[in-house]
This record gives sequence, C-alpha cells and structure tokens, in this order.
Amino acid sequence: MVPPALLSLVSLLLLGPASPQTVDPGVQSLINRNADFGARLYRAVASRTDDNLFLSPFALSAGLLAMLSGTDGLTQNELLQGLTLNGLEPQDLPDLFQTLRSAVLQTDAVRNFQQGVAVFPAQSVQVSASYVDLVQTKFGGTVQTLSHTYGAIDAINRWAQEQTGDRVQELTSSLDPQTQLLIATIASYQSRFDPPFNSSSTQDERFYMDRYHVVMVPMMFRADKYFLAYDRLVKAGVLRLLMADGAAMLVVLPDEGVDITAVEEQVTSEKIQTWIRQLKKTKLEVQLPRFLLERSYSLKSVLQTLDITRVFQDDADISKMDEAKGHKLTEVYHKSVISVDESNDDISVGGVATTFSSPPPRLTFNRPFIFIIYQQSTGSLLFIGRVMNPTQK
Repeated sequence: MVPPALLSLVSLLLLGPASPQTVDPGVQSLINRNADFGARLYRAVASRTDDNLFLSPFALSAGLLAMLSGTDGLTQNELLQGLTLNGLEPQDLPDLFQTLRSAVLQTDAVRNFQQGVAVFPAQSVQVSASYVDLVQTKFGGTVQTLSHTYGAIDAINRWAQEQTGDRVQELTSSLDPQTQLLIATIASYQSRFDPPFNSSSTQDERFYMDRYHVVMVPMMFRADKYFLAYDRLVKAGVLRLLMADGAAMLVVLPDEGVDITAVEEQVTSEKIQTWIRQLKKTKLEVQLPRFLLERSYSLKSVLQTLDITRVFQDDADISKMDEAKGHKLTEVYHKSVISVDESNDDISVGGVATTFSSPPPRLTFNRPFIFIIYQQSTGSLLFIGRVMNPTQK
C-alpha cells in the first residue's frame, strides 16, 4: 500500500503569487487552513491505494464547510479541529468562503473549472429554510431531499451530470438504504497550457509504472523556457506549467529508481514553499503524457481517521440544519475529473514550437509523478493528484 502521501499542498499563500492587497486576511487564512486539511486528507487517501489519485480540495472544502455550518456544540468543535480551522469563528466561515468562491469563479478559470456541492437529506430530515438559503448563497450549492433508494441514486447522478456538463455520468451506483444525510462534492477541469504543447510533436513513448510494468502512452512535447527546481534531499524535480486561465500546475517527478512514496512522505507545506522559492527559469524540453483521471471516493472512513467522528454518530448535533433533530451524517461522496492534453481554445494547431541553437536538457515524465493545480491570483488550491498509470482513469 502507498503510505501517507502528498497532499501537503500547503499554505496556498505559498503556491501562488496571491497579493495581500487583493486577498482579505480572513480569506487568506481560510485558504491556508483548507490547504493544511487538504494535505492531511490526501495522505489519508493515498495510504489506502496504489492507483491514480485525484482530489479537489476546493470542492471538498465547500461541502465540509457547508456541513460545519449546520452543526453546533461538540460536533462543531470537532469539525473545526479536524478541518484545521481552529481560531476562525464558525459564524464567519460562510461569508469568507463566499468571498473566496467569488474570487475564484470571477477569473477565466471558470471556463475550465467546474465544481458543485450538494446536501442530500432523507425525507425524515426536516432541513430548515435558513440552512437551505445558506448553502445556496454562501457555498453555491443545493439541498435536495432524497426519496427511495433507486430514485435517490438517480437524483444524485443527475445532479452530478448537471454540475459538470455531463462530463461526469455517475457519482454513485449504490446507496445505504438507511442514509439520513449525505454530502456530495464534484469538480472537473480541462487543462489549457500556456503556451500549449505542440500536438504535432506528440508521439507514443514508454511509461514505466514500476520496475516490472511498462505501458505505451501519447507523450506531449514542447521546448521552451520553464521554471524548474530540484530537491536534492527528496531526489525529485519540480516543474511549473502555466495555464491559459490563470492557474498553474506543479509537477513533481522523482529521480529514476526513487519510489514515489518516498517523495510523498517528505512533502509538507514547508517543503512546497522551498520548492517555490527555488524555481528558476531555464531552457528545457518537456515531455508529459496525456492523461484523463476520473476518481470517486466515499470519504466517511477517511475522515474518521482524521478525528472527524461525532458528525457520523447518533449523538451528532446538526440542530442548525435539522429541525427534527436526532439525525447524523451518513456519507461524504467526492468525485473529480481532469483531462490533460494539448487542447487550447485559441490555438487550433497546438502552438508554435520554440527552437534553440543547441538542444536544451530534456525532462520526461515517464514514471509516476505528483501534480498540484492552483489558481495564481488567490493561491487557492483547485486540485491535487498522482499519476501512476496514464492509460487508466
């Protein structure tokens, strides 16, 4: 099994050149806390699988903050602790997230980044009108009462399709008949690199999943000036790729012979800060595989390992949400989809290749790597993932 891994994605302040003149201190604090929680969550998920991994901390934050806003007492205190939101006032969180969400979606990133959050209560849960309004106005979400099991599954999947323009067809295929309340979050992203990779240069190359398994993948190519860092302690290179929508991707590639889990174990917010500071512009040939990831998670057991337990117990205090009281959160669903290829809205031929008088060094992502996508203007983390096999979703 893969040991606790990377999502140490950080104090987002560090991930992007977020300007203190444009980001409210309270919002910046929320960005940083979300990143800290995202790091812990990623490590917990990564420890359970050797497969590709893909999460949207931004979408998950919306859903979990919406849940927190419906709780009180010990349940709320535990959620604040588990989500690393200590020191922030619970009553301020909806407004802070609304400000952050508006800042993210008002940029060009909205063209490529889609996310949604939904609260699905059973018919026995009497959701207050004030809570419905809060989910809609502050978190951009919806509250939808579930009927019988089969109708509920259909309703959840139909919601997922609507949120992603049919990019996601199914969020779940089964549902506990005893479901009282569940939170669903979903996100999708279509990469638009700037400058784009040259599609005419893409060719099949070997990707070494491990010492014994090799697959052939379409490997994109571009020669240009990139920002690159090398960490001698963890033995990994770090490349920054810019996106046309104002986002950026950090791609972390372990050296040959270095297991990706060994790198993941060393990734912390301080480590990411060091990488960002060490990035330097250099001439480089980059080869990156096309990949499409579509990952689904039921996060109840994962969240419980992060000491978020009371909200799933019979004595959960969700009185701010449930007028009938006596109910609990049953499950948290999350699904994220990303397509990474040569696509570019403005350049139909895949861009113009850069040439140098002498061939620069080449960095080829032909073995498992980690990637982080963040919005540069706010520093908000949008996605984090790990590619173990580019030929599988």
